[in-house]
Amino acid sequence: MEVAIHVDVLAVSVPGLRAVRWSADELHAGMKETYSIARVETGRSVWQGHGKLWSCGPGSLRVQQPGDVHREVSRDGPITFQIVSFPAHTVERVIGKIHVHPQLATNDQRGAAFHRLHDAVSAGAERLALEVAVAEAISAFAAIGDAPCDHTRQVRRAIELLRARVAEPVTLDELAAHAGLEKFHLCRAFRTEVGMPPYAYLTRLRIMRAKQLLAAGVKPGDVASQVGFYDQSQLNRHFRRLVGTTPGQYARGVS
Repeated sequence: MEVAIHVDVLAVSVPGLRAVRWSADELHAGMKETYSIARVETGRSVWQGHGKLWSCGPGSLRVQQPGDVHREVSRDGPITFQIVSFPAHTVERVIGKIHVHPQLATNDQRGAAFHRLHDAVSAGAERLALEVAVAEAISAFAAIGDAPCDHTRQVRRAIELLRARVAEPVTLDELAAHAGLEKFHLCRAFRTEVGMPPYAYLTRLRIMRAKQLLAAGVKPGDVASQVGFYDQSQLNRHFRRLVGTTPGQYARGVS
């Protein structure tokens, strides 16, 4: 069954900032392409990320970065998020590359700046007020950086190899050798900890990179070979499945 997702784009006056109100009627899984701060507005759910399960309810903050996989495991009734996201370069040019803590409780003071940003977005704040809230929120990422990764060493090494060789062919034997784990055990551990098998993870990495190239003006016909797909038809098939449109339509929409 296809998941019905409802997204309302919220008006913001700061370039590069994107804010939406998001809800879905079924359990959802995906991979983040930006740094994002999602605040639960209504409902409760249990989700998998960073190798463990998390429970979130109203006021909780999910904080995620490019490449993070999230998968809802269960839900107690309808759930709605307000999500604010920033391009990776906007965050990393200020605080560098970090490993962020994936969830903050409602009363966690490290999330105060994130809540102020969400409140400013909800109130339709004028540009100066919103810019201040954005600057404080980006600085607040540093307070939750360097969080320990809950993936095992073997799965972490497999993820690192897939990210490093996103545009190259990778065999399961190579992946297992790099991870230092027998391949059947690696497949089981990867699916358990990440929420999807290695090939699905690599496919999402490739589509994420394809979107970046298309947004930068690379012609759709030249993208497939640059992100590791055999041909244009393979790119089109995966792109339409994961993004909901063709590479050409996506490129026209972001041009």
